[in-house]
Amino acid sequence: MKTRKRFLPLLMAMMAIGHVCYAQSDSLSLQEVVVTGTRNAVDVRHLPMTVTVIGRETLTEQHQTNVLPTVTQQVPGLFVTSRSMMGYGVSTGQAGGINIRGITGGAGQLLVLIDGHPQYNGVYGHPISDSYQTLMAERVEVLRGPASVLYGSNAMGGVLNIVTRNSMQRDGVTTHINLGVGSHGAIQTEASNQVRSGKFSSTVSAQYERADNHRPRMDFEQCGGYVKLGYDFTPHWNAYVDANVIHFNASHPGTTSSPLYDADQWITRGVVSAALENHYDRTSGALSVYSNFGRHKIDDGTNNPQEPTQRYFRSKDALAGVSWYQSAQFWKGNRLTLGVDYQHIYGNAYYTSKATGETLDTPNKQSGKSYRNEIAGYADFRQDLFSWLTFDAGIRVDHHNVSGTEWIPQAGIVIRPVSTGEIKLMASKGFRNPTMREMYLYPPSNEELEPERIWNYELSWHHRLGAFHYGANLFYLKGDNMIQTVNRKNVNTGEIKNCGAELEAQYRLNSHWQLTTNHSMLHMKNKVIAAPEYKGFLGANFRQHRWNIIAGLQYINSLYTAIGDNETKENFWLLNTTVNYTLSKHATIWVRGENLLAQEYEINLGYPMPRATFMGGASIRF
Repeated sequence: MKTRKRFLPLLMAMMAIGHVCYAQSDSLSLQEVVVTGTRNAVDVRHLPMTVTVIGRETLTEQHQTNVLPTVTQQVPGLFVTSRSMMGYGVSTGQAGGINIRGITGGAGQLLVLIDGHPQYNGVYGHPISDSYQTLMAERVEVLRGPASVLYGSNAMGGVLNIVTRNSMQRDGVTTHINLGVGSHGAIQTEASNQVRSGKFSSTVSAQYERADNHRPRMDFEQCGGYVKLGYDFTPHWNAYVDANVIHFNASHPGTTSSPLYDADQWITRGVVSAALENHYDRTSGALSVYSNFGRHKIDDGTNNPQEPTQRYFRSKDALAGVSWYQSAQFWKGNRLTLGVDYQHIYGNAYYTSKATGETLDTPNKQSGKSYRNEIAGYADFRQDLFSWLTFDAGIRVDHHNVSGTEWIPQAGIVIRPVSTGEIKLMASKGFRNPTMREMYLYPPSNEELEPERIWNYELSWHHRLGAFHYGANLFYLKGDNMIQTVNRKNVNTGEIKNCGAELEAQYRLNSHWQLTTNHSMLHMKNKVIAAPEYKGFLGANFRQHRWNIIAGLQYINSLYTAIGDNETKENFWLLNTTVNYTLSKHATIWVRGENLLAQEYEINLGYPMPRATFMGGASIRF
């Protein structure tokens, strides 16, 4: 019975795909240009890796302030943990862990990028999921599988690249305001303005949201802003500067069996960058500088409200870098990309007294080894050998002043047996340097740790049939030297062996209906928390006159919330729907419902998720 239930959604999807294969339409253009797999813009059909692209229309049509809920629906094999209606938080009990193919971002093994620049906590090495706001995103590109040749450490499981907003193509001014209220005292507001005047362009956005959420002492409040200024010197040269700052306050209620009091968090994260870009017919490149920084203040809380804690945990971190690449075509079908990356990583963790604000001399105070430098050079070579065959190979040499030198190769081929389809074969290595926490902070720390390493092998097929297109992937990954805690000490002793299959399809029935579906099956030799063995999604988008209705049904099977002697796993369905009604060319009203089946489930053990929740509001453009 369990097996039948587990594969029912996949069977339903395959039946739907079999039906729509016979439809004929030329209304859907499927040529997608991406930058994540090669730095320069290239047709994804010529890349051996698998990249999923989620455009701004998809990111915004459900009025989600964060990109991750939409990405979770759209990308097979990717899952993001959650514990509430709004907000992910940090520290113990946090949500927002991003997993791809059983490789976890919570351990720093998956890299989030903004315009190709690494974004993670410099002390702990993991993404800060509340920072990834829709207001700055033009699109999101997700590369499944190691991307360490281009992006270095932490990209061993894949990368999620947020490409920031484009400027308007014509002179003018546009402003967009989105307001919403909902369940559990939720409020979300967002305003953005774009200007194009000759060679100058700007994007300015601001956002505020809050919610009480569905449990006591689970408040969340966040505000932030994004600004991007660009200037086109010539048709071939342009520059931009941008900045994004987010501050949030989050309360951690503890598990239902062990509640916490006064477990509050005050977090500020910021990103600033500047870039000079060139674009010619046969060459393109960029020189950029960036800094990703954070300030964290955390009250660990207490189980007894009569005995409050007497100290705050604090940390400061920054990841500053310089990146240069240039891509050139020397002869027909050729493309060579050379690049250099430099990163200066800073992190410091300590405790302060609540009463005096003084820094406490604790055993966990981080040592002076909190500065790290990393420099790398890489090359990627791609050649169309015939009209039906493309070869791609890359190499990176990465030197870390603590972990030493690492060589990272990758190679792949693309075979196009028909003009509308391609077979891709890929072998790639990924790695992750140990974090400051693993080496220097807390009793399990070990200064002798070495980098984690992983190899991924992948076979995929992608096909386009008019208005219908689909893709299927098979992958096998094996890693060793994984960092685990054994006898209260971090050591390089673990291994990982995962294999699986992924399927995705999209079909535009007519001008009113579009269907999407994706499925992933994962087999793990060693079970991992928050990596479901099966994840399926079926979505429908309906447009008729003033109406736009988006519905998505997701099924999660064998999601482990605890492993070992107390192994626990969850199975559940999630039905989400958003309805938009256009009042005029300037105004739209909307309502969004999540978990409409009122499922009772947990993603983080001890943190029950809310039943059905609702948001409604208005979107105004002028």
